[in-house]
Amino acid sequence: MAPAGGTCKEVHEPYPAAADYSVVISKQETTSTPAKSSIFSPGQRGICSSAGVDALLECPVCTNFMYSPIYQCLNGHTLCSTCKIRVHNVCPICRSELGDIRCLALEKVAESLELPCRYKNLGCREIFQYFSKPSHEQQCQFRPYNCPYAGSECSITGDIPMLVAHLREDHKVDMHNGCTFNHRYVKSNPQEVENATWMLTVFNCFGRQFCLHFEAFQLGMAPVYMAFLRFMGEEYEARKFSYSLEVGGNGRKLTWVGKPRSIRDGHRKVRDSQDGLIIQRSLALYFSGGDRQELKLRVAGNIWKEE
Repeated sequence: MAPAGGTCKEVHEPYPAAADYSVVISKQETTSTPAKSSIFSPGQRGICSSAGVDALLECPVCTNFMYSPIYQCLNGHTLCSTCKIRVHNVCPICRSELGDIRCLALEKVAESLELPCRYKNLGCREIFQYFSKPSHEQQCQFRPYNCPYAGSECSITGDIPMLVAHLREDHKVDMHNGCTFNHRYVKSNPQEVENATWMLTVFNCFGRQFCLHFEAFQLGMAPVYMAFLRFMGEEYEARKFSYSLEVGGNGRKLTWVGKPRSIRDGHRKVRDSQDGLIIQRSLALYFSGGDRQELKLRVAGNIWKEE
């Protein structure tokens, strides 16, 4: 697989029981606010939400629901605390000064409401009090995943099947079946180590998808290469799997054994935590043959499920 603007070649070599292919590394190196959810009356606890109450709780500037503290001007127009700063303390409706007047009555009404999670249509069936809903939604397991592609500022979100299709069709990511692989990385000028040299391959294993990342970057003053695995799913599911990575040459070998990280953890977060196989450039070139003219690095790996 090659990122946009790069080239890619695939070479099959006789390594039994392992997906074996070659890639040419190229150079290249994000959150949106979901739309406000529709809300309904749970009909069991608290005050039932209605269209009129919803309109009262909608900020006239950002159109999101307002949460405590809710401010009002002398004429009774309300807005959220974030937008109060944005409008420089001037009411966007009547242009009067806002001051620090709280709309306590509206805050009390909001406290009595119970609403469904905004991801109800994606499977979440929980009901929450108005002010506790945002904290749940930030961690809801039904919330969409961010695209795991590391080579561009991709803002696409969705469920796992949608993202797999997106990676294959839009980012042209290589998809491979199997839990064992030999991955050969080739780079013509290994002296150019930047925070932009990367590759991504997706493996279908145990009916789930795993993202293998490989990239070059500066670790302090030292140029390094790093390989690591991310799981396309939740963290509690990722902990059910383990993986190993191995790189070597000239009678030497480095091995890494660890747990894949969920794609809930961003690519940079995993990379910066150094949670993967790290190879110093000088050692990588030694593994490649020592001529220092071209990187030829083979990374073998295995994914297994813990009992």
